[in-house]
Amino acid sequence: MTAVTTQATAEVRVPETVATRVGGAMARYGLVVVIGWIGLLKFTSYEAQGIQPLVANSPFMSWVYEVFSVTTFSTLLGVLEVGAAVLLAVKPWWPKISAVGSVIAVGLFLATISFLFTTPGIGEETAGGFPLLSMTGEFLIKDVALLGIAVWTLADALRAGRIANHA
Repeated sequence: MTAVTTQATAEVRVPETVATRVGGAMARYGLVVVIGWIGLLKFTSYEAQGIQPLVANSPFMSWVYEVFSVTTFSTLLGVLEVGAAVLLAVKPWWPKISAVGSVIAVGLFLATISFLFTTPGIGEETAGGFPLLSMTGEFLIKDVALLGIAVWTLADALRAGRIANHA
């Protein structure tokens, strides 16, 4: 490889590296904001009532209302979500601990995505039904992308933990 080719390759890699770092930080801390904010909302009656039909219609989760009130379950879910957000945020200092937050986030998003298949009214009936989404369906579909980001944060934290072990 010539010096010119090496320099040209390095010049291409600089913007790529910057974009990778900026994009990674935006993905991670954007996820922190989304999960944390939604988690804090779980402490409100408005949000507790908002998730109630989703949970109640889920064959996987409806049992929780036999154990907890709507408000108590929402509060517990809020604690889990805020905790996941905090764990995601500590990746620069404790990547292995941050990986736990990513695993929790993956679980949260898988549970939420399952509501697409269990909640009545996901398809907009006036427009012909599914796959045309109602407002509830639109609210839930974003979690497909958030699941992908959570999986990426998991890989990123595991990689950082591996690098830290070798340093």
